[in-house]
Amino acid sequence: MASLARSPSAMSITRIPQGHSKSLQLLKASKVPYVLPFRRVHIRRSPVCCTKFPQWEPSPVTYALTEKAGDKFLDKSSELFETLRSESSDSRDEASITKAEDRTDTTNQPVAQLQFLKWPLWLLGPSVLLGTGMVPTLWLPISTIFIGPNVVSLLSLIGLDCIFNLGCTLFLLMADYCAKSKNLGQASKSKPPVSYQFWNLVATLTGLAIPLMMLFGSQKGYLQPQLPFIPYAVLLGPYILLLSVQMLTEMLTWHWESPIWLVTPVVYEAYRVLQLMRGLKLGVELSAPAWMMHTIRGLVCWWVLILGVQLMRVAWFAGFTARAQRQQSSVSADA
Repeated sequence: MASLARSPSAMSITRIPQGHSKSLQLLKASKVPYVLPFRRVHIRRSPVCCTKFPQWEPSPVTYALTEKAGDKFLDKSSELFETLRSESSDSRDEASITKAEDRTDTTNQPVAQLQFLKWPLWLLGPSVLLGTGMVPTLWLPISTIFIGPNVVSLLSLIGLDCIFNLGCTLFLLMADYCAKSKNLGQASKSKPPVSYQFWNLVATLTGLAIPLMMLFGSQKGYLQPQLPFIPYAVLLGPYILLLSVQMLTEMLTWHWESPIWLVTPVVYEAYRVLQLMRGLKLGVELSAPAWMMHTIRGLVCWWVLILGVQLMRVAWFAGFTARAQRQQSSVSADA
């Protein structure tokens, strides 16, 4: 409480003498207006001494440094509003931190539960790919698939490739699910470089143009002996169809910015090598001309080369990701 020192107020008031009282009575009896002169009343205001200023004014007290104060001199502002503002901002920061921690705790609980669902997929996905792609091609006898150069054999071969395509789609969906971030709030999109997209398109179009050129040359008589359309479709028809499906799948992964864009061509190209090796066996059964057998062997070498380049891309991407994480950690440490 502020201590106030007040001096008694001194008022100088003049008294009316007794002689004038009689004249006043006469004036009242006569009812004559008379103005009584009074002296001015002087009120002297007492000074108010306050030892503490209001809260909205800065304190005039000067601070002196002491040896014990050290670096703690004027830690807080002398202004009351600045102090209240800093305290309110600190309380808001603490409240936001506690809210963020509560949110992370609540979000981490379902995320931790979803992680248990991802563990079986690491074995289930490759198993599906192996059962639908490799087992029918390696262990199924050719005699059960290939009856002769007719439409039935062509449909049987296309059916095998459709089974592989179904298993490959399931595998890519599982890989996309496993590649997503643990924190569901973070985005897990990955856009491939333009150079990578251009290289894949060139490799795919080249692998598609070579058999079509061979078909055109055979139909026009430029290549001898001429190969009919049905035997040609049995040998390279499933190859062309699956290559078109691969192009569509890669474009979809690029458009959706899925993290499996680096895995998709590797899966299809590995099966394509087996598909062409099967075509070599069927070419022997059909007594295909030499130019056709050399074309299939050239396609096998081409896709083995492309598969090696894709694996080099995977190694490059792993090193690029490691460098990016190292740079990000160094920047966060400096900050």
